[in-house]
Amino acid sequence: MTSETPMTTEQRASGTTETAAPTARVRVVLVDDHAIVRQGLRSILEREPDLEIVGEASTAAEATAVTERTRPDIVLLDLKLSTGADAEGLELCARLTGDHPGLAVLVLTTFLDDALVVGAIQHGARGYVVKDVDTTELLRSIRAVARNESAFDSRSAAAMVRSLRPPADRPVFTERELRVLELLARGLSNRDIGTRLYISETTVKFHVRNIMRKLDAASRAEAVYEASKMGVI
Repeated sequence: MTSETPMTTEQRASGTTETAAPTARVRVVLVDDHAIVRQGLRSILEREPDLEIVGEASTAAEATAVTERTRPDIVLLDLKLSTGADAEGLELCARLTGDHPGLAVLVLTTFLDDALVVGAIQHGARGYVVKDVDTTELLRSIRAVARNESAFDSRSAAAMVRSLRPPADRPVFTERELRVLELLARGLSNRDIGTRLYISETTVKFHVRNIMRKLDAASRAEAVYEASKMGVI
């Protein structure tokens, strides 16, 4: 009589019945400042025969210590820890991946923000999923990062694309419009701008209207602000 490897949740969901060869279990550390969240994750993940929870932490210091002690394959990391600052989670991510080459960090957090998604990847995370993701998707993400792949749920993937894609509607300015923008930023009036550029006040007004239209700005001050945000001036 031969023994069979228990099916994972993904295999059960897909209806796969083929018996896989036994493989080493993926060692996971849970980092979240809410004990009830860690308990819930543990109860889900411990049902999977290929996953093993080897430690938990609620703070950055605890996470550093437990990772050093247990040498996991994956750290499941919430960016919002005790201080409530995103920077703490990002810095922890960078420290863990820097100190432990080969360690995979999968961010599992409540917050979905384009800058946070990109920041997490820049700080060494291999994936990013939000906490209301379904169990099957979470398990798929964990196994993906264990295989040295990236993992994003559909929303964080969209956030990554939005953040990395150059804006298609970024306005293009002529050299004269850029010069007018610079002088607007210095607070000059239309008359003074005309004097500086040796053009009529009417021509200055024409350029200002074009600039405001391109920036979808309702005022000169808003146009300067939007142009500054874009790095135009």
